[in-house]
Amino acid sequence: MIDDDSAVAGGSEPPAVHAKPRAPYSERPVARARRAKAQELVERLVTEGRIRIIAPDDDEVAEWRRVVNYAKRHGLEPVGKRIEKVPYGGPGLELFLAEGPHPNARSQRPQTVGGVVPVPARLGHLHPMVTALKDDESRLVMPSALRRRSLLLLQGLADEAVRRGYEVSKARSSFFPREGGVDVDVDGFAYTVTVRQEFPESVNPERSARLVVELAHGLTGRPGRWRDRKGRTLEEALGVILGEIEARAAEDARRKQEEARATADREVRWRAAMEVAKEQAVREQLAQVLCEEGGRWQEAAVLSAYCAALEGRIGELDGAVDASDLDSARRWLEWASEYVRSIDPLSGLPKMPHTREPTPEELKPYLRGWSPYGPEGRG
Repeated sequence: MIDDDSAVAGGSEPPAVHAKPRAPYSERPVARARRAKAQELVERLVTEGRIRIIAPDDDEVAEWRRVVNYAKRHGLEPVGKRIEKVPYGGPGLELFLAEGPHPNARSQRPQTVGGVVPVPARLGHLHPMVTALKDDESRLVMPSALRRRSLLLLQGLADEAVRRGYEVSKARSSFFPREGGVDVDVDGFAYTVTVRQEFPESVNPERSARLVVELAHGLTGRPGRWRDRKGRTLEEALGVILGEIEARAAEDARRKQEEARATADREVRWRAAMEVAKEQAVREQLAQVLCEEGGRWQEAAVLSAYCAALEGRIGELDGAVDASDLDSARRWLEWASEYVRSIDPLSGLPKMPHTREPTPEELKPYLRGWSPYGPEGRG
């Protein structure tokens, strides 16, 4: 029996077979192509400000999102700016550069430490909105101890909000009987804070004693619900809740500014489009006049040639036909010549035609999708 290790000729070791090392992800063709697209996207955004992808299919939308995400992950966004993408015209996308880091970025979220908000120990000197809740037995329908705690939480929140210069008002949202709350108005933006019993039907004393504080109309990815935890009570979370309200207010203020800038930009582009459309529509009016005059001139040229031929024929037949026939032909030639002069636009010196203000329907073909009635009518 031959030993396997000695089966190689000459008893030497078999040559080692080394697997070819796999290229890192950044050097693979797909990654290189995506990086190139991301760099091109950033360059275009810096130059053009906004990019619109109109009527893309699902694969195109997915690819654009991957390109944007690549630019974000690999730090390709310009310093102090971020790439934002919003829907445009149904399935389309609009990409633009916004100022500052994203409000949902970890660095922009309210800190969970510090900023302890004092909660009163008794229901005295209440804010008018908390007093209204206290007196409304149809709200905060829960055991009396939990109801009292809910009112104290809302009072602590209201006191701190007023101390920071915010307004506390009656909640605009409608509540279920088991919950109640107030609106905290920050710089013109109102945020509804509600308190409710988390497990009202539970027979477990510990579970049934838990409360939940919610911040209504939360944006995707932002915290909007706080519960009692083993390591932190709701009383200790009030500072975080107010911090979240302030973060949302800052985000809404930025969004409002961006929307105002976008509206102003849209207004400028619409007016420019309207000017171009009016020029084109007026040009169409003049072109129509020109075509009509050209048609009359061409008709006059043909009829003028006919008159010249008729005049020559009359001269040829003078003395050869009855005098009455020649007289009739001369009268016909006279009338025809006068008619030719009346329709010939060059019988006098043509003047620049008068134009009128184009109608909305006349503007539409030249507006490239804009509405003739205003900048918000597009699409």
